[in-house]
Amino acid sequence: MDAPICMVTGSSGLVGSEVSAFLAARGCRVHGIDNNQRAVFFGPSGDTRWNQERLQRTLSDFHHHSIDVRDRQAVTDVVRTIRPGLIVHAAAQPSHERAAAIAVDDFETNALATLNLLEAARHSCPESPFVFMSTNKVYGDGPNAIPVQELPTRWDFTDPAFEHGIPETFSIDQSTHSLFGASKLAADVLVQEYGRYFGMPTCCLRAGCVTGPHHAGVELHGFLSYLVKSNIEGREYKIFGYKGKQVRDNIHAEDVASFIHAFWENPRSGEVYNIGGGKTNSCSILEAFALVESFTGRAQVSTYVDAARRGDHICYYSDVRKMKAHYPGWAVTKSLQQTLREIVETWHERMSA
Repeated sequence: MDAPICMVTGSSGLVGSEVSAFLAARGCRVHGIDNNQRAVFFGPSGDTRWNQERLQRTLSDFHHHSIDVRDRQAVTDVVRTIRPGLIVHAAAQPSHERAAAIAVDDFETNALATLNLLEAARHSCPESPFVFMSTNKVYGDGPNAIPVQELPTRWDFTDPAFEHGIPETFSIDQSTHSLFGASKLAADVLVQEYGRYFGMPTCCLRAGCVTGPHHAGVELHGFLSYLVKSNIEGREYKIFGYKGKQVRDNIHAEDVASFIHAFWENPRSGEVYNIGGGKTNSCSILEAFALVESFTGRAQVSTYVDAARRGDHICYYSDVRKMKAHYPGWAVTKSLQQTLREIVETWHERMSA
């Protein structure tokens, strides 16, 4: 029996590389699509060639394609040739701050490229599950309208309706999304529509902070990875607003990969899931400082800027009950502490190499 063929865009990035390794370990032939555009967006610190080389070195049936997902003909050709049984679309311009400076590049990378992939899949492999890595920024700054209380080290919701976090039913309207949030929302709706209109097995994973040891964290994207790197190197970390008590839930990329695998085995059409670590795996910046310091033994140097980033969430953690109801065999398996330990160990290894 031939090995299942999977295609992963953004394969050298955090989610893409984790998904590639997860699928390869389960006997899949993985075709990775990545042209190292992250280095263009963020400079040398965003370069992911090291991750591409790691995959090519460690995965026996991994095939790399240096394709720009904005190139419609190239995308059409590779999907027609490969005819993957699963498409995971993780390529993106991922920073809502950077998007304002490169608005056209951002939209073409996030929205137009998604349309290119959906059209290619519709014509060559419409029965293959299509998983899109969306973002919680599709909700804009709407979550900031939820009443919160200030605790010693974090903000938290006071409205009992959000005891478990933000659900998929939360409004996407009447809010400021950032241009990044808008381009991802356009792609998100397209993925849903191809599922509903054409009956294709598609889902959007609205992620918050996905993290893990293979993240090339930079200041504008990759909260925990960048924080660990800053701590180990003794660099100053800038806190932007909210007293450093803004809250995010964090999920290890391996747990994201396991959900994608579960969806592949039992796909639905036009689904949406808020994927994250939930309240249990949430932390504020101040709490993250303390956790990282406990692993490195080094105090974090920081400065406070009394101005929040535009559209930044005061408090956000994902309500994952819908995911667990649809896929009861899936769960978050990596705690925040375990994930941070892995990130610290990997940064030490990369810096000593």
